[in-house]
Amino acid sequence: MTKINSLIEKINGGDNPLFQELYGTETAVLKEQADRYAGLMSEFEQTFGSDDVTLFSSPGRTEIGGNHTDHNFGRVLAGAVNLDNIAVAAANGTDVVKIKSAGYPEFQVDLSDLSIDESNFYTSNSLVKGICAKMKENGYEIGGFNACIEGRVPKGSGLSSSASFEVLVGAIINALFNDGKMSAVENAIIGQWSENNYFGKPCGLMDQTACSVGGLITIDFKDPANPVVKEVDFDFVATGFSLVITDVGGGHDDPASQAEYASLPTEMKSVAAELGANVLREVTLEQIVDKIPEIRKKTGDRAILRAYHFQGDNQRVVDQVSALENNDFESFLKMVVESGYSSYMYNQNIFDVVHKDEQVVSLALALSEMVLKGSGAWRVHGGGFGGTIQAFVPQDKLNEYVSTLEHVYGKGACHKLFIRSKGSVKLDF
Repeated sequence: MTKINSLIEKINGGDNPLFQELYGTETAVLKEQADRYAGLMSEFEQTFGSDDVTLFSSPGRTEIGGNHTDHNFGRVLAGAVNLDNIAVAAANGTDVVKIKSAGYPEFQVDLSDLSIDESNFYTSNSLVKGICAKMKENGYEIGGFNACIEGRVPKGSGLSSSASFEVLVGAIINALFNDGKMSAVENAIIGQWSENNYFGKPCGLMDQTACSVGGLITIDFKDPANPVVKEVDFDFVATGFSLVITDVGGGHDDPASQAEYASLPTEMKSVAAELGANVLREVTLEQIVDKIPEIRKKTGDRAILRAYHFQGDNQRVVDQVSALENNDFESFLKMVVESGYSSYMYNQNIFDVVHKDEQVVSLALALSEMVLKGSGAWRVHGGGFGGTIQAFVPQDKLNEYVSTLEHVYGKGACHKLFIRSKGSVKLDF
């Protein structure tokens, strides 16, 4: 841990190589980030009365390839982005974790009782407790700490604010009590386990892995207990393209809409089941096509279309990685568009048939095609049915693209991002 005054000197108003790696090179952005950390350190000192601290940053993530493939043990291509959650933390010598997140009341987790409490599902408290429980089970040291956290990963944006928070907590415990010996992938697995078992939400492992590992990565979930994570050697910044995530709104929490979302993995697995398998990764497209007359009687046609999408997007991830590694960005962009069309036509997660008059994603994709056709790429981002879309935009189209989308979805709806190389980390200056 380091004194706050010393850390402020090292940050140097944002003029340091680490901040440039995390946040880019714009002077105003770097200064704003420096002020952000200084403000959070001041809040920590006021809240907990200590000025000896450690700094942490955990990015959001963007899914780039493999839409709805992870839950059927497929492949994905994902990247950490330069919107992050940051933390100021210090061990407190007790068995109690105390966390104050900006805009929320402080909460505490008593480490003397790490049992699952279903009445506490869907809370940050439960996530922290689950992470501590699993780290202890895996042989790591845990302990009480104080932390102030400030988040810039928008909730509901498809950038995985919850996964970013989970691996941020894991990184804090790893650094404060374990000398950083836990791997980034294990941190991700523990975060997912906590979300599944203590938070009460089933989820894949893509989000936590991308946030924890950082950079541009491809993940193969063929064996979901041991996902194969490979870093993709490609300098995204050098392309001159911006990654723009646009918040288009929409989406519903009513039971009918939730059932629509839940039908995606269920229908995919129903096709696999008709071929004697558990998930689509265990079958081939040829096997599916050969049995379509029998399968469709049991599953319906939409399930088969979704299975077709899975097979196409799962292979597309391999081809996208190959294109990037061969510095063929043009081919990569074409495959982003192909993935988007496949999601629209076959996976059918662009709009919710229960609310068919509300097609915010469809409209955003149409506007994107209008501006970017022949020069960029666009697709649904994440789960679909509302939320966000993703676009790769050349610099000469950036202003036009942002103004066109924000004309419809509101000022500030577009987030101009880049892929950052670091995942969830302790900041060492």
